[in-house]
Amino acid sequence: APPPQTGWERLSELWRRDERQRYPEETVAIIKSAFTGGVIGWVYGGLPAFYQARKAFIERSQGELFQNRADAVQSAHRAGLRSFIRYGWRWSWRVAAFVTIFNTVSTGLSVYRNKTTISNFASAGAFTGALFRMHLGLQGLAGGFVFGTAFGIPAGGLLMMMQKLTGETLQEKRNRERRELYEQKLAEWQSRLSVTEVLGEMESNTQGRPESEIARVS
Repeated sequence: APPPQTGWERLSELWRRDERQRYPEETVAIIKSAFTGGVIGWVYGGLPAFYQARKAFIERSQGELFQNRADAVQSAHRAGLRSFIRYGWRWSWRVAAFVTIFNTVSTGLSVYRNKTTISNFASAGAFTGALFRMHLGLQGLAGGFVFGTAFGIPAGGLLMMMQKLTGETLQEKRNRERRELYEQKLAEWQSRLSVTEVLGEMESNTQGRPESEIARVS
């Protein structure tokens, strides 16, 4: 089949594996960014909570008795670790969800329109921000819309700049690879077709030769 021509065909191809059972590079990038966002969110929310909980534990336990200094240090670290896990998880899933939705929408727009522009990222940021703040009512929805747009424009500009440094965007690379694969398969099919035609001609010649010899003898 030729490369997809419509936006919906390109979108449906985003979630299909190729002949080597590999997902498209855009889909893999969305998964990797979600994992990276989760790790960054966990560190961003967990580390301050760890130090704050450790400091609060030390201030509260001034009058408590411990077996030794190591026991006191371990108790403070355990208190900080509990806060690190608790608050780190809260930030982790939120950042991962925000990054995943943002990248999914921006990638979907780029694939559907078959071009990567800053407006794709601005629209994705506005949609994601409004989605995360819609539970706060109309004011929160508007605030999320503005925040998402303000986030999407520089983030999209940075991503486009990084892609331009590599020489081509993901969409351009995908179109080039798809076109090269299509041309390669078309050339192979034409080569097989020409071989089949030659074999057919040879077979017809071998079948017609005995009949001509019989007619010549008679």
